[in-house]
Amino acid sequence: MTVQAIDKKSEAETALAGAFEAMKGKGAAALRQASWEFFARKGLPTRRVEAWHYTDLRAALRSVAPLGAPGTVAVPAAADGRVRLVVADGAFRPDLSDVAALPAGVELSSLADALAKDDSAVLTALGLPENAGADAVVALNAALMQDGVVLRIAPATEVAKTIEILLLSSGDAARSAFTRSLVVVGDGAKAKIVETSVALAPAGVQENHVLAFSIGAGAEVEHIADIGPQSEAAIRLFSLMVTAQTKASFKSLGFVEGGGLVRRQIFARLAGEQASLSLDGVALLGGKDHADTTLVVEHAAPHCQSRERFRSVLDGQSTGVFQGKVVVRPGAQKTDGSMQSRALLLSENATMNNKPELEIFADDVVCGHGATCGRLDADQLFYLEARGLPKREAEALLIEGFAGEIVDAVSEEATRESYFARIRSWLGRREDGK
Repeated sequence: MTVQAIDKKSEAETALAGAFEAMKGKGAAALRQASWEFFARKGLPTRRVEAWHYTDLRAALRSVAPLGAPGTVAVPAAADGRVRLVVADGAFRPDLSDVAALPAGVELSSLADALAKDDSAVLTALGLPENAGADAVVALNAALMQDGVVLRIAPATEVAKTIEILLLSSGDAARSAFTRSLVVVGDGAKAKIVETSVALAPAGVQENHVLAFSIGAGAEVEHIADIGPQSEAAIRLFSLMVTAQTKASFKSLGFVEGGGLVRRQIFARLAGEQASLSLDGVALLGGKDHADTTLVVEHAAPHCQSRERFRSVLDGQSTGVFQGKVVVRPGAQKTDGSMQSRALLLSENATMNNKPELEIFADDVVCGHGATCGRLDADQLFYLEARGLPKREAEALLIEGFAGEIVDAVSEEATRESYFARIRSWLGRREDGK
């Protein structure tokens, strides 16, 4: 692939070059250098890059905030029963984490330590799936990665407790963070991983996070990406990379409450026969929020199944983006793939961009996609209002049902109920005009 050089560096790209110079001595020199060279040739993505057509990052990122540094952090209370691992301001914080609560069969280390030791196993596992290799934001993360967690789950281990990776931004000034975490799940193992993004800082953060899963044969993983609200100045980039081997199962839910610019990109590869993938998402957007979900699912082996279901609720002047591509490689016969994006527009000024795609290079497959975008059903509203519900309550009931169709798939009751409560809270703020 030929990479076009950018014509002129922006102020942000110049600042990123300075940040790279400061990270050169942090280990993984060869990976950092190759990643930076790739990013330097491409630059920050603009609308001219097809995968970023609806999210012009170069225009949005005018300047780069200083890298975050470890400091005093007040960690919010954890959900009952979870084992929490805290990555605060770009650094793994074992002093704030439940390290001692990790069950047998789960090995933990910090990414920074692994990089400093040039751990060959970690560096190999950090290699990108082929369909993520052309993304400048993932390359930038590899060049500037500060820290993260490395989790290795032994084969046939069933992890009873949910493990939460808490990505925390603190302080009273804008800071940037580049974290990368790796979860290696052994053959036949089972685990639940929650990735939570919380910003305590009132100023807009700039974050670039990558979470990579390597899932062994017959393993089962449930994942949640919980992206809470932030200020309108925030720019948050999340990349999820998944490789699943024979008969492996990966189920993921993304819950986005908006706040500035949020981009979730998912690169998933079904590498072994009879692997299965489920990707769900809910986005609640208001004000001038901009939330982009872009995914590429690669079927590289026969008899695999993938399902993608996304719901977006947009109010105010918000903008939603869904770009989904399913690629069926030659030889991936008996592929079963389905992709759907649905959006509710609650305002005349809200915008939703849907772009589903299929690329099929095998002849014995069942694949389909669909996208809808519209307002609340007038007949349903009339039905509820005719039975005495005020209009706002009728709207809230329909919206909760629309988003709740996805949330219902969450296996943990407490987590599921917490998301319904957050949907109701978001609707309440909408009613208050906030």
